[in-house]
Amino acid sequence: MKKYSWEEFARLMGVEPQVLENKEARLLKKFVDEVTWPTHCNYCQGLDLSNPNPVHHPSYELTPACNHDCIFCYSNVAVKLGKAPKPGYYGWDNPKAITVSQYGEPLLSPRIVEVNKMLRKRFPDARLDLQTNGSLLTRELWEKLDFDVVMISLDAATREKHKMITNADTFDAVVNALKIVGEDKSVVSAVRTIFMPGINDEDIPKIAELAASLGIDEMFLQPLTIHELNVERLRKAGLDFERAESIREFLKAAMEAKKYIDVRIGGCLLVQLKQMDPLTLFSVRRVAREVVPLVKRSKLEL
Repeated sequence: MKKYSWEEFARLMGVEPQVLENKEARLLKKFVDEVTWPTHCNYCQGLDLSNPNPVHHPSYELTPACNHDCIFCYSNVAVKLGKAPKPGYYGWDNPKAITVSQYGEPLLSPRIVEVNKMLRKRFPDARLDLQTNGSLLTRELWEKLDFDVVMISLDAATREKHKMITNADTFDAVVNALKIVGEDKSVVSAVRTIFMPGINDEDIPKIAELAASLGIDEMFLQPLTIHELNVERLRKAGLDFERAESIREFLKAAMEAKKYIDVRIGGCLLVQLKQMDPLTLFSVRRVAREVVPLVKRSKLEL
């Protein structure tokens, strides 16, 4: 007995088969196939889908304190709940990359230069990444630092919007930090931006254009994680909670920013998106709500 494909069987029944086409879905898939993850994500365990419990790069935490009070910040939540890590190194021997730091603002610490030098000496083969809000970075301090990757947070394109999000009047200082780092081609520079639909939709392409004009190499665009203690603040700021969970909306924002700068998507998310077909990308949602993030790595005395 001959076996028919579904198209052949439909035609035998007098029906011309039609393929459902979604042009936007195909554009999303093309973008996801072509985009890559930030330099910061290289060597991260999250790139390996076979790893059932991946953890972030090792980090050196200098202080849980911060001179910003961002409406979305997980570090702020950790401090309020008494869950922020104590200062020190969280990782293992022979790391391939170390982040300074994942909690608080590292440039607030008077030990930043000392710790930077110590890590370079202790782990000479490791890539050292600095994660900062940039507001305290001066040329004088930059000349004393020695990092391979620098990520500066910026979530607004104007002084007023930046002040609303961070509760600090430091927009000009952050832009100056981007300029300082962007001029130094010995490091990989990135502007780190959180997608907050309803709050900074229109700002994202403008941030991308600004960062590119200052010589920044990458935009590290991240979807928003919503922590319970930040819900009311985000609601008052105008967050569209529904769109915040839409992968389609997030990818559309990334595609718009891509017109101006090399946009990257976090590796642990991107490797999952690359497995999806166009229609799944078009409709899939992410769980944006999360409890306070905890450090899964052990503290190691150096």
